[in-house]
Amino acid sequence: MYRTALRNVLAHKGRLLMTALAVMLGTAFVAGTMVFSDTFGKAMRDSNSKSYSDVSVQVVDRAAGSGASAKQKSESGSAALTDATVQQLAALPGTANARGVVGGFTGVADRGGNLIGEFWAAKGANFAPGQDGKDPRYPMAEGQGPTNAKEIALDRRTADKAGYKVGDTVRVAANGPVVEAKLTGIFTTDDPVVSTGGTLTLFDKATAQHLLLEPGRYSSIVLTAKPGTTDDALLAQAEPKVPSGHQFDVETGTKLKADEQDMIAKGTDTLRTVLLAFAGISLFVGIFIIANTFTMLVAQRTKELALLRAIGASRKQVTRSVLVEALAIGAVSAVAGLLAGIGIGAGMQSLMRTLNENMPQSSLVIEPATVVVTLTVGVLVTVLSALLPAMRASRIAPVAAMSSGDQPTSQKSLVVRNTIGSLLAAGGLALIGFGASTGDGSGRMPVALGAFLTLIGVFVLLPLLSRPVIALVGPVLRKLAGTPGKLAQQNAVRNPRRTASTAAALTIGLTLVSGLTVLGASVGGAIDKAVTSSMKADYIVSAANSMNLSDQVAAQIAKAPGVVASSPLTSAYWELNGTSKAISGLNADSFDQLAEVKLTSGSTSALGKGQLLVDQDVAKKFNVTTGSTMTVSFPDESTGQLTVGGVYEKGGMLGPVVLANSEIAKHDPKPYVSDVLVKGKDGATGALKQSLKDATGANPVIEVKSKQEVRDDFSQSITFILNLMYGLLAMSVLVAILGVINTLAMSVFERKREIGMLRAIGLDRRGIKRMVRLESVVISLFGAGIGLLLGCFIAWAINGTLKSSLAGLTTVVPYGQLALFLALAGVVGLVAALWPARRASRLDILSSIKTD
Repeated sequence: MYRTALRNVLAHKGRLLMTALAVMLGTAFVAGTMVFSDTFGKAMRDSNSKSYSDVSVQVVDRAAGSGASAKQKSESGSAALTDATVQQLAALPGTANARGVVGGFTGVADRGGNLIGEFWAAKGANFAPGQDGKDPRYPMAEGQGPTNAKEIALDRRTADKAGYKVGDTVRVAANGPVVEAKLTGIFTTDDPVVSTGGTLTLFDKATAQHLLLEPGRYSSIVLTAKPGTTDDALLAQAEPKVPSGHQFDVETGTKLKADEQDMIAKGTDTLRTVLLAFAGISLFVGIFIIANTFTMLVAQRTKELALLRAIGASRKQVTRSVLVEALAIGAVSAVAGLLAGIGIGAGMQSLMRTLNENMPQSSLVIEPATVVVTLTVGVLVTVLSALLPAMRASRIAPVAAMSSGDQPTSQKSLVVRNTIGSLLAAGGLALIGFGASTGDGSGRMPVALGAFLTLIGVFVLLPLLSRPVIALVGPVLRKLAGTPGKLAQQNAVRNPRRTASTAAALTIGLTLVSGLTVLGASVGGAIDKAVTSSMKADYIVSAANSMNLSDQVAAQIAKAPGVVASSPLTSAYWELNGTSKAISGLNADSFDQLAEVKLTSGSTSALGKGQLLVDQDVAKKFNVTTGSTMTVSFPDESTGQLTVGGVYEKGGMLGPVVLANSEIAKHDPKPYVSDVLVKGKDGATGALKQSLKDATGANPVIEVKSKQEVRDDFSQSITFILNLMYGLLAMSVLVAILGVINTLAMSVFERKREIGMLRAIGLDRRGIKRMVRLESVVISLFGAGIGLLLGCFIAWAINGTLKSSLAGLTTVVPYGQLALFLALAGVVGLVAALWPARRASRLDILSSIKTD
């Protein structure tokens, strides 16, 4: 029986090719993901391991940071890391060296005034020379380190990228005005920020503290142990010398390195999980192809299997013979998938290098687990997919099957199948409806479980759905294509199971694609509304790093030519009636020119009287209306009463509570300034935009955007995410296409006699081709249509669970895009049928008719 099984594999190589390709693609995705994630993780670990090469103990002040607000500083009290702290730690018996470190965001402008690199990878630090005038962390390749506020040093990569030489004037900025300084040195470093494409700017100590923190303060202190002193011993000596306060972290370099390695491992695992999820989708799609293929092979070999039973083969032997075929295909395909996956992993690493030339690199890592998992998954998926067809093969009666090459589906099995499918779908829909009705995150698990059950239920019901749905297109096919169209429609519904299995692969892909598209359009619309619906300003000025803007920036903008109104948009957190709430601040005299809220009661003029504007949710939660008073606990620990001057509809960029900046300043002298809103004399013009840029000194960190540019930024972000998802789903769509090709090719083989008879009674080759192509298009559109409907419904339910966290969220159905997806599914069906149709049209009439 085993020899027979292997002979069958070799005899049906062509028919099994698409199945083998489906398994190979799925396992290649798995192997490629594991190879890439292991390689990328090793590269990141190797790169970051150098960060703590000279660190025995590190003391970090969490309250210190670039742009630290007055609130943060007041919370930390007088406790801080200062020169006195450095001296105390340097005097410890186990300390060989103590170094105060100042770190924070610093953007560097190129010669065109644009920010070099990405804002999240732009760092500034202090140059800390020893007695020899050198800082061992940053050895100078050219020139020398900075010694005053008018000097800086840059890392080699940044200097080369911008074309800077020692002696050039370079413009840099933190969260305040631009600083123009002379480039006195270019250094080399293994700092991970630089090695991954970031920029590193060095200042002298006093300048770094002034720009990045505050005078006399350090963000961290690094201790190097003397020979013979362990990190833990030095830690025990250092802890009592650290200022009291919960904001200080004291750890050994070994622990910090281990924590960072663990963080990298978790990030890599997350990346791997996401990619493996999409690989799993491809394999799930492949299950339908494999099961369909073996079902058709069993049907085609009915007489052969019956003969085996007649000469003494048991049911178990027949089942095993089919499973051995599957095992052979799975093993060969998995090995091919492993080899292809190694290539995919190398390709993904090269792609990352292309996207970011500074991305850490490592030699390709192929772990034993990758080999074992890939081969195991490939074999198991193939064998399990063939299990049901194998069991059906064992039930072929030795005598009854000898007279027929086709085993009709029993009505009982379809009744049972439809009943199970209906129960699953109904239960899934009920869970989805319940989850969507909650309106918050508690409904996400019911929606996820319901979506899974509904998807399975729909798959089970596809044979039942195929007949009435495809029957609807019958008149259209007959009108457009005549007899070939009528035959195509009849062929599509002749075997509902086969049609369902073929369409199911496309249903999965289109469910995910359409669901993502609707979610993207809905979330994008809500974010756009939240950001711009309440914005009447022509331009919004903000920091590229989303950090606190200095007061000087707002003052500079207010004086810019062409500006008729401007206001910093501030934020603070105060307690209203005992509950912490975000407070947004704008200047009362320019509020109506810069922002717009839809009031249900009260007036915006109340801001000028020192009163609050609250949204409907706050009003409902605290049971307040216009004229009510609320008890407020201020950051300076005082309390007071504020009157509600108006209630507005929820949504928009202003948040739940609005107050005049002048009132916020009474209790929070330096609130967080996220943006500056600007109204121009002639609206949003290029001249005004340039004027605002000039007013800020062409600061590379400052962004000036119109309302449309803000919209475009959010749209691009969502489009990028969607395109990434579409790319990851492309493999499953490709596998689905292989399934259509495979099914049609085997169907043509099954219907050789029928096709020969059609040719004999007058249907020409063009008609045969048209029949097969239309059959493929109909099946593809059927699967895609079901997927589109299911995806839209699931997206609507997910939107329901997001309403509490995303104000103004409504389900947006992009009909144009969905219609395009449906049209592309039809094209997929047409392309998939090219080879089977050509093969069908070339069948010899006489040899086809005599086929038995």
